[in-house]
Amino acid sequence: MSGARAFPSHAPEHYVCPFCGLVNGDVTDPGNRCALEDLVYQDDELIVFMAVDGFGPHEGHAMISPAAHIETLYEMPDRVMQRIGLMARQVAIAMKDAWSPEGISTRQHNEPAGNQHVWHYHLHVFPRYADDMLYRQLRHPVDPEVRAVKAQELAAALDAAPTLI
Repeated sequence: MSGARAFPSHAPEHYVCPFCGLVNGDVTDPGNRCALEDLVYQDDELIVFMAVDGFGPHEGHAMISPAAHIETLYEMPDRVMQRIGLMARQVAIAMKDAWSPEGISTRQHNEPAGNQHVWHYHLHVFPRYADDMLYRQLRHPVDPEVRAVKAQELAAALDAAPTLI
């Protein structure tokens, strides 16, 4: 990204980023709903993990974030943005292998008016089913035990998939 410009942060004062906690292996902050067992994949640039909230009757969607604390898409370095896009394809293929969904959707939000709630960039990757009503559902918490099983299943499928990155 050339000519980088600063964008204002929407994080409240004294914000403790839950995704940075996950990246660093420390989810002890009382405001962090992530669990270390949510982790699907991690390297120096990216982290893939199970979302703490679900939508509709089918639990288990993943999120892809930069390992570095980057709040929005606007500030994302080109290389990391490319890696996120390529990883989204890998995660989608792994979801197809692990859970046999009928389709895959991705979505990403920036700033409060864009429906961003965590001030660390993340791309949602959803396994889709004809009856899921994804865009008509309110989010609800997913039990950590369910997330841990889903993370293991997705990690195994991701490891087994041919690397396209």
